[in-house]
Order: sequence, then structure tokens, then C-alpha cells
Amino acid sequence: MSTPGPALTQPGTARAERGPGPVRVRLSVNGTEHTLDIEPRVSLLDALRERLDLTGAKRGCDQGTCGACTVWVDGRRVLACLTLAMSCEGHEITTVEGLSQDGEPHPMQQAFVEQDAFQCGYCTPGQIMSAVALIAEGHAGDDAEIKEWMSGNICRCAAYPHIRAAIRAVRDQT
Repeated sequence: MSTPGPALTQPGTARAERGPGPVRVRLSVNGTEHTLDIEPRVSLLDALRERLDLTGAKRGCDQGTCGACTVWVDGRRVLACLTLAMSCEGHEITTVEGLSQDGEPHPMQQAFVEQDAFQCGYCTPGQIMSAVALIAEGHAGDDAEIKEWMSGNICRCAAYPHIRAAIRAVRDQT
């Protein structure tokens, strides 16, 4: 079994060894600072769900192929099941719970409801996080482009036409 490498540090500074036991990690999630004592191998998904009770991101495949665990780190889409929590220190993490403003749903959350873009709902948080990022990245030109850039998010219920309709609705509002 391989061991985790040393923690990343600023260029030109000595590397601090962390682990193999629990380490103190400071995470900024949805604008709130959290300090956790976790093992270095704890995934961001496990830290969010099991330690911070943020259960929007789902464990689907646990291999990075389904997208149910999609969150943002510094505004970029990441698969939380494949990301080590300690690698997110010093970065802003956003989960689906952090999208609403002043108690109002994000326009994409509202569009998913209006367009009936979910059935069982298991993949919905990851789909929404990718959909919002997709528009911000400028990859929502047409259905083919949306389909390509959303291909990392799988919906077992096959609600894809409705998901694309929700994305188009939000895209056309902005």
C-alpha cells in the first residue's frame, strides 16, 4: 500500500510532514471556516458528508465516473470522492447547499424543479453543480455542447432532456 506524500507547501519552503495519524485541516466550505482532525487519506466527500453534515454531494460510484459527488473548489468542478480533503486547505469549497442566497434557491435549482429535471434525485446535486459551472465556463452554446460538457454527470433515470432544458432556461436568463 502506498503512503500519502508530504503536504504541498509554498515554493522554496521546507515540506511539512503530515500524518500518518490524524491531522488538523482547516476547510472553508460555503463561506464558513471549519477545523477538522482527520486522517490524511479522508476524501473531501467523506469530510463533507460525515464530519460537516453536508449531505448534498452523493457517493455514487466512488470511482470518479458518475459525478454525483461534484462540488467546486475555487469555482472549478471537482469530484469530491477522488479529492483528498487536506488538499483543499486554503481553497474555497462550494457545495449545492451553498448555492442558495438569502434562503432563495439558485436559478438552476429553480429551473431543475420547473423543468422536471430529476426523477429519483440522487444525481441532482452533482448535476446542478456542473450545470451552474458549465454556464460560467461558457460551454452552454447548444445541446451538443451541453451534452458533451455534462457527460461526467450520469443520471440513471435518464432525465437528460429535462436537465438540458433547465440549463438552457438559466443560460437564456443571463
